[in-house]
Amino acid sequence: MALDWIPRAPKESRMDFSIAREDLLQLAAPPRTVLEKRPLINPKTKEPVEGLYVAYVILDNEKQGNSYNLDMLAGAACAFNKASHDPSVVAVVLTGAGDRFFCTGGNVPEYSEYMIGRPMDCQEYMQVYWDAFNAVWTSSKPFIRRVQGMSIGGGEEISGCCDLTIAADTASFGQVGPKHGSTAMGGAVQFKSVSMTIEDAVWNTVGCAEQMSAYKMLRKNYIHRVEPVLKQDGKFVRNPEVVTDKWVDDGQIVYGEYKTGNDLKEAKALAKSLERDTSMLDQAVDEVVWTFANLYPQQVGVSLNMLRAEKKMAYERTKAEIIWWWAANAQMYGEFDMGMTGFNTAKLTGTRDADIIKLRQMLAKGHPYDAEMFEAVMPKPK
Repeated sequence: MALDWIPRAPKESRMDFSIAREDLLQLAAPPRTVLEKRPLINPKTKEPVEGLYVAYVILDNEKQGNSYNLDMLAGAACAFNKASHDPSVVAVVLTGAGDRFFCTGGNVPEYSEYMIGRPMDCQEYMQVYWDAFNAVWTSSKPFIRRVQGMSIGGGEEISGCCDLTIAADTASFGQVGPKHGSTAMGGAVQFKSVSMTIEDAVWNTVGCAEQMSAYKMLRKNYIHRVEPVLKQDGKFVRNPEVVTDKWVDDGQIVYGEYKTGNDLKEAKALAKSLERDTSMLDQAVDEVVWTFANLYPQQVGVSLNMLRAEKKMAYERTKAEIIWWWAANAQMYGEFDMGMTGFNTAKLTGTRDADIIKLRQMLAKGHPYDAEMFEAVMPKPK
């Protein structure tokens, strides 16, 4: 057949969608989710506190941008639940492995090769998502997102249920769903409409218009704190790729915007040459955790659960629909198939993108979503 070149999982294959699997937290190598109990640190004295810990949940899949496959998602749900019920844990920190990526979302090869054409499996996958969120929303512990690199797509969603975000100033934030055949329904369209203005949420999650800097997201009240991680001559400097030395230029707010043209080119070269040191980012995390650790735990728990109700209600309003919509959207030759398969076969075709304008033209003429349309709009292997 003409489409035999597209990689797909064997027809007779089945995944395990349960989350009560601590074996997933014991994997020896990536892709994996890691749960670490680190001693609670007094940020002023740097001394550990005996018998109290901070649970670090680490998305570890650097080769694929810390994207999460099903086992990593179920591992995160298990880790969130395990940490929430450990009385020695005072807070949970969600972060990614390495320096470049926090998380780039769901694993595209798994989506493209396995999930396409398996609507019931997609439904179960979204239930695992819900289990991960629920473990956070019913917890008495503060959940803190430590963003040390790019947070994009589903990376913004699996972490959107966290209570606070502390970011390196080289981190960036954005959505790509509608550009790649998906919808940011795993939390972004719900959470960002609560955390941001509606218009910012539309531009960020539907328009997929730009990858926003940490400083811009701080300006828009989406994250809590930003810390520098680059050093020049032994001193911390702000991310040179971002405007941080002025607020307004010609009547437009420019603070937090990326530089352009030669200025950006020079800034990228400088940033690449600088030493990277996450000690201030880690200090900020320790300070926030220490603040919560010195509050009565029951009062922290009830306060957090009441505040989380806003995000939870936004998600609950659409929970049932999104579970089944994603299942329906994952049928063969639909937009999800086009977007995920295009992304997954980029090395074979030289581009990640289907011809969306041609798709719209065919739809305008009344053409159905079928194999003929799929082949017409998809990029071809070289």
